[in-house]
Amino acid sequence: MVIMKPKESYMKEALLYEKLNDKKVRCNTCNRRCVIPENKVGFCKTRENRNGKLYTLEYGLISSINVNPVEKKPLFHFWPGSNCLTIGSWSCTFICDWCQNFDISKVKPDFKKSIILSPKEVVDKTIENLCQGTSMSFSEPTTFLEFSIDVFKLAKKEGLYNTFISNGYFTPEALKLLLKSGCDAFNIDIKGDKEAVKKYCKADVEFVWQNTIEARKKGAWVELTTLVISEVNDDEKCLRGIARRIHDEVGDDTPWHISRYYPCYKFTAPSTPVETLEKAFKIGKEVGLKFIYVGNVPGHKENTYCPACEKLLIERFGFDILSFNLKKDKKCPNCGEKIPIIGKFIEREQNRFY
Repeated sequence: MVIMKPKESYMKEALLYEKLNDKKVRCNTCNRRCVIPENKVGFCKTRENRNGKLYTLEYGLISSINVNPVEKKPLFHFWPGSNCLTIGSWSCTFICDWCQNFDISKVKPDFKKSIILSPKEVVDKTIENLCQGTSMSFSEPTTFLEFSIDVFKLAKKEGLYNTFISNGYFTPEALKLLLKSGCDAFNIDIKGDKEAVKKYCKADVEFVWQNTIEARKKGAWVELTTLVISEVNDDEKCLRGIARRIHDEVGDDTPWHISRYYPCYKFTAPSTPVETLEKAFKIGKEVGLKFIYVGNVPGHKENTYCPACEKLLIERFGFDILSFNLKKDKKCPNCGEKIPIIGKFIEREQNRFY
């Protein structure tokens, strides 16, 4: 049974803001950098200016918690086969009308519908559930940055890994704090080209690319996901542009997950044809990306092959690993090609989570 606590218990002073004149503050958590008057909240409705100080309104408010395979993030090259305790809170920094988690991402923090946990309780539950790490996901974790950072610090002390599944719109200052606190891996959404992201997310995709490049440069593992949606980001110019930037600016060994869209929330466009995903896959290969995966189509282009000799290295179905054929040194057993796999392979009980 969760004992409800007073409102002040889930308010905490924000880590990233600056005071302005007339009791206004500027939030420096995401790249919207909202200027917030006294007694008002910013764009995401999770941060409030009280007497010239900015507070998060959802510290420890957990909207969702579950044990997930790391492949569900999706992270295919990071601790394959492992499980992570995944938590979400409330709200988002984007406004996508196709959001799959709209029931928690399109609303302000809801105290009455939340499970209230401390960072230590999250880490304790991670260990109790025999998970190898933590994952901040479901809703946009940038909105609960302070809580994520406190969890990550404690998790690292226990030898756990930490992952952050995000739209990538956090500020460079936030990225610096995440990396310092022990964030090991990111999956970042590349939702489209500049025009599509501006139109549908009311955001500037350049900030997303900057964070993606910097996170990889600073040593974090990064995988990228594009939810392919008809007449939003499915034209060849857009897809080729994304693939080219991954190749040239992030790295040709960066996994690119091309995921199938299904109608949800306010968006009624038909599900993405598999042929469109095949087109995106082909474009990625033409550009020179080594690891491309099709998501939301179980059994279709989910395996990892050696980019040098094409030997099957990791066979998957959905979130299950059916066979793992890499040597301990993470080299292809056929040709010796080094494959970027972070962490070790964990043999998970199959079909446990879905």
